[in-house]
Amino acid sequence: MMTKVTNYSHFIVKNRRKRSTFASMTLNTATIVNYKNIAEARLEFSPKLNCLIGNNGQGKTNVLDAIYYLSMCRSFASTTDNSSVIRHGEPFMMLQGSYTRQETALEISVALQRGKRKVVRRDGKEYQRLSQHIGLLPVVMVSPMDWDLVRGSGEERRRFMDLIISQNDSEYLDALIRYNKAVEQRNAMIKKEMRDLLLYETVEQVMAQQASLIHQRRSLWVEQFLPIFMHYYNAVAGQGETVSLHYKSHLNDDNMLDNLNATRERDMILGYTTRGIHRDDIELMLDGYPMRRTGSQGQCKTYTIALRFAQFDFLKANNPAVPILLLDDIFDKLDASRVERIVDVVSSDRFGQIFITDTNRTHLDEIVARHGGGHCLMQVENGTIAIMKGGEPA
Repeated sequence: MMTKVTNYSHFIVKNRRKRSTFASMTLNTATIVNYKNIAEARLEFSPKLNCLIGNNGQGKTNVLDAIYYLSMCRSFASTTDNSSVIRHGEPFMMLQGSYTRQETALEISVALQRGKRKVVRRDGKEYQRLSQHIGLLPVVMVSPMDWDLVRGSGEERRRFMDLIISQNDSEYLDALIRYNKAVEQRNAMIKKEMRDLLLYETVEQVMAQQASLIHQRRSLWVEQFLPIFMHYYNAVAGQGETVSLHYKSHLNDDNMLDNLNATRERDMILGYTTRGIHRDDIELMLDGYPMRRTGSQGQCKTYTIALRFAQFDFLKANNPAVPILLLDDIFDKLDASRVERIVDVVSSDRFGQIFITDTNRTHLDEIVARHGGGHCLMQVENGTIAIMKGGEPA
């Protein structure tokens, strides 16, 4: 059930009332085999702060991506479920993670062979459906790839909505899966130039039923997410800029069946379904103008970081386990004042376990000094990860 939010102060109050239901969640150890450029690594982590240092292209991001994969059953960097994550020249990849969630030990493993389906297991037992795993281990990743949230297509922003809502709402995820399958069916019928109206109506009834629930949950999510996002944008950018999010959907004005009836002939000509919640978008605004047209590099980076920090707070408020926060190269393209504010945010006690990468040791040392909790420092070079003792690899 989503927390009702009218402004960030209200959100904090609600959050404090629920704090007794929160439980820390930590990834204690991870084994990575043949994942991208990492041949083999067995890692032990701090329950607080974990810093990975290294030059670009050495594998820091791949460690974070492997952790993301254990939570979401997919790579953060890939929209397709394929074998691109398997190390070149190897027949398989394998990930294992040992977690503590709500004071209970939990073992997760993922195995993927080229040309075969992935196998995900929890405590040795294989999932029948991967959707059963989503939400168990909430995770938020801040990445340079988030640039696509601003500059990319509506598909990127829909995926952003879906990943957040799905981690808290299994009914939403189920409706999304059913809706997408129905869209695929309708598109296949169109491509085969089928004209049986009854068949179309049967599939469209399924689409309409699922679309209604999805639209309702997305509308509510945008309403509740906005004040949290605004708070974090101001925390990083300072005062003086106004941001907003506008939910764009064909269902804002008409129901799903009316949309499909109005465009059926057009869809037959174009060869696909042109209206529906699969075309939804979020318009990202800065001072009343679309962000993708007016935002500088620094503003766009600030925008995406604020979106991810807000995602963290939203998941934390609606999940019994505090999400793991993955911060990949977050200081690039930001001026000194914004870097300073991000360090302040990350150093607060609001977050649970954090993983952060950077090429600049100075940024990480400052966060370690301010954080005050336990930490683990790792050097990454050519896919090899070494724990650093006293500032040098052990």
